[in-house]
Amino acid sequence: MADYHSVNASATPHPKARADIRTASLSEPVELVDYLYTRLKQLGVSSVHGVPGDYNLVALDSLEKNKLKWVGNCNELNAGYAADGYARVKGIAAIITTFGVGELSAANAIAGAFSEVVPVVHIVGTPSTISQRNGMLLHHTLGNGDFQVFANMSREISCAMAKLNDPVDAPALIDNALRECWLQSRPVYITLPTDMVQKKVEGLGLKTTLDLEEPDNEPEKEAYVLDVIYKYMTGAKKPMILVDACAVRHRVLDEVHELVTKTGLPTFVTPMSKGAINETLPNYGGVYAGAGSAPGIQEFVESSDLILSIGAIKSDFNTAGFSYRISQLSTIDFHSSHINVKYSGYAGVRMKPLFHKLIPKLDRNDLQVATVPKLDSNTVPPLAAGEDERMVSHDFFWPRLGKWLKEGDIVVTETGTANFGIWGTRFPPGVTAISQVLWGSIGYSVGATQGAALAAKEMGDKRRVILFVGDGSFQLTCQEISTMIRQGLTPIIFCICNEGYTIERFIHGMTASYNDVQNWRYKDLLAVFGADPKKSGVFQIRSRAALEELLLNHVFSSAQYIQFVELYMAKEDAPIALKLVTEASAKNNARLE
Repeated sequence: MADYHSVNASATPHPKARADIRTASLSEPVELVDYLYTRLKQLGVSSVHGVPGDYNLVALDSLEKNKLKWVGNCNELNAGYAADGYARVKGIAAIITTFGVGELSAANAIAGAFSEVVPVVHIVGTPSTISQRNGMLLHHTLGNGDFQVFANMSREISCAMAKLNDPVDAPALIDNALRECWLQSRPVYITLPTDMVQKKVEGLGLKTTLDLEEPDNEPEKEAYVLDVIYKYMTGAKKPMILVDACAVRHRVLDEVHELVTKTGLPTFVTPMSKGAINETLPNYGGVYAGAGSAPGIQEFVESSDLILSIGAIKSDFNTAGFSYRISQLSTIDFHSSHINVKYSGYAGVRMKPLFHKLIPKLDRNDLQVATVPKLDSNTVPPLAAGEDERMVSHDFFWPRLGKWLKEGDIVVTETGTANFGIWGTRFPPGVTAISQVLWGSIGYSVGATQGAALAAKEMGDKRRVILFVGDGSFQLTCQEISTMIRQGLTPIIFCICNEGYTIERFIHGMTASYNDVQNWRYKDLLAVFGADPKKSGVFQIRSRAALEELLLNHVFSSAQYIQFVELYMAKEDAPIALKLVTEASAKNNARLE
């Protein structure tokens, strides 16, 4: 009997032996983490944001050999915001957090990226598969042996998930998640257990980059939709184009610009797509935000008999409190997954390949092209009654800013006075605008500025990165200035000092103490975070004259090093667009059944 058992025991390979046999069968073995990092590099990621934790440390060891830079943020929330900003400039981003405490800290930022349609790869270092199978009572858990609870939370804010628990299928899971991240332009969630990091996987597939091309539309269906759209466009008396955020997120701006310039049709953008169109074009008409639009824009847009709406996101702040007055009967909606022509929907017809067929078919001579209303070119309005001519007001600041901005600038605005004020600023060509109009998490812009500035630096662009953030929002995420200094980034930061949460004051509680914040010596923070005084600049602006002097300062405007501006404005001052939108928001919040 003893001989029988010994024979059968020797016939069953030890797990290590089985692993050795599997590894020996691989054509080009690579470590699992190297496979993942190589794919990130192939997608254009050069730096990885995040915070170290014991479940991701071994994975972090492999960044350098894969020529990936570790950023190292002050906390996971800021890292998520930074990854979002990085992706908006460079196309895609990655963040690494640790299991439980780290990933949950980043969840708000990842949810924002999902909401705003931004591709972020969220890699979570998790306990080993052995610990998970045994339900061990580990730190960073809920103490109930459930190791899937946090992944289940992330499922709703991820367009794909890859749990790398088996080296056999890990490459396929990684490839699928990254492809979906790119094509859907939304976050994905990848778990990397500690015992899987250095497991050998098949690396042969790395010789071929991922196929990121959108599939072609079904020819017969596409041809029918083209004919319908062409018929309506050539038959319309006042057609126009309205560009929204998903035109940016789904990478159709080249096609949209070709459509805009070839047809000459009047073209407007929404708040979420500010900067998407060259604002110096003669047929650019400005920002359409329903009742929040500049004079003449709402009337022009809403009198159009055909609106080519590209990538629409009709949220409350993007539509100035749902104040659009556009009939679906006069709208053709272009989306990444479908087309709606008036009330007829065509699922599966994608806008990008459709544009490649539609644009060559169009001839300006076959279209009725209206003249857009004369657009204000950053004209500072006259003083309002009782307004102090010395004080910097929003009515003064945002038009004046438009004359200071340069071609190619990256402008980041916080969801508050800055985001609404920038609507009326006419940009020079090539300006990228970053904001979080839909998700609207206060403090987002500071982290996003770090990510955007790093992305621009990596791309070799000498583009200025300029942040406009209110003091209340700044207090939530100010630590990321430390990361900017550490990484040698050179943003110009305007902190609008108005004693608290202005946007919330206009929604509710104008004089309530809960909308106030402690006044800080904001400009001193560069020194606190270790900035070299010879390679940084701080300014305090309380008057128009001082602002004018600063904007005319060549050294300041050249953005050679990080600079911080305390910009003081009146507590109850706000852009007119903010006042209109918050009034609508307050009414919506107060609605009863």
